[in-house]
Amino acid sequence: MTQPVAPPSLGVIATRVQQRLREFLQPEEARWSAFDDDLAEPVKEIGRLVLVGGKRLRPAFCHWGFVGAGGDPADPMVANAGAAFELMHAFALFHDDVMDDAASRRGEPTTHTVFTGYHRDAEWAGEARRFGEGVAILVGDLAFVYADQLMAEASPQAWRIWNELRIELNIGQVLDIVGSVRNERRRHKAELICRYKSGKYTIERPLHLGAVMAAPDRADVLLPALSAYGLPLGDAFQMRDDVMGAFGDAAVTGKPVGGDLREGKPTPLMARAVEAATPAQAQLLDLVGTQHLSDHDVARVQQVIIDTGALADLETTITRLTDEAVAAIRLAPITAEARQELVALAAYVSQRST
Repeated sequence: MTQPVAPPSLGVIATRVQQRLREFLQPEEARWSAFDDDLAEPVKEIGRLVLVGGKRLRPAFCHWGFVGAGGDPADPMVANAGAAFELMHAFALFHDDVMDDAASRRGEPTTHTVFTGYHRDAEWAGEARRFGEGVAILVGDLAFVYADQLMAEASPQAWRIWNELRIELNIGQVLDIVGSVRNERRRHKAELICRYKSGKYTIERPLHLGAVMAAPDRADVLLPALSAYGLPLGDAFQMRDDVMGAFGDAAVTGKPVGGDLREGKPTPLMARAVEAATPAQAQLLDLVGTQHLSDHDVARVQQVIIDTGALADLETTITRLTDEAVAAIRLAPITAEARQELVALAAYVSQRST
């Protein structure tokens, strides 16, 4: 698969959001570092995650929901919302890395790993792992509060969407960890988790938030039209993530090869493989989620996923969902510029390899 080129507008939006994040975070880092030296490194962890990587997809979808509804792209409100999305996403990543015991994120050590190392090297009291995880959880909580601060000027209608999307994100995370420990392989359940743990808060809800910030009086028309695009594309987005989680190159994704297989994630990809597996193939798939899954075992499971046709079937589904989203946005009552950009974003997010 050829890696699609990101729409040029994504870079422009990312630069604007990056600038807003720096403006917001640097004074906070200085403030708390001056208050107490022990706060310097934890507070800087937020910037270490959000300022050095990320595709800025949520800010982009929020931006085009805003512009598509008639908003001025130079309005600082949409840059604030974009920065808030990045901090809210960072909150989820800090916590997600603890829950998954992930060693790397975007090619760098995760926060809980870094602080576990500080504890171990200094020979502090207590358990190094618990200290590292505790710091990461608190850093995530701080990012969550900072996100709210950037949304302070939003309307009550925008706040209703903002709160709902965060509830949905956390509900999806609960379903994900329960599904992992139960070795959940039912397709309908895997697709529900796929939608709520990532798809909705990546595409549909950012579009909704942008639209109601620009045109609250048109919400009854805009939101269903944007959902017709955002829901199928959000599903395709997370399914692409699932492919990368099972087959992605660590040098490209910044995550361990086969990470989702080692963690036993309840993905639509695995559900398809289990449905189509022979008894011998099912025995190999039972290795997914077990401790100490070797690289050789990962390769064997990957081959089963291919041989059952699960990977090909998921790729077909991703294409179908993307086509459905594009057809829907072509009919949406939004500006021509936003429609064009959202079509381009659909191709990018569904076919990316990072």
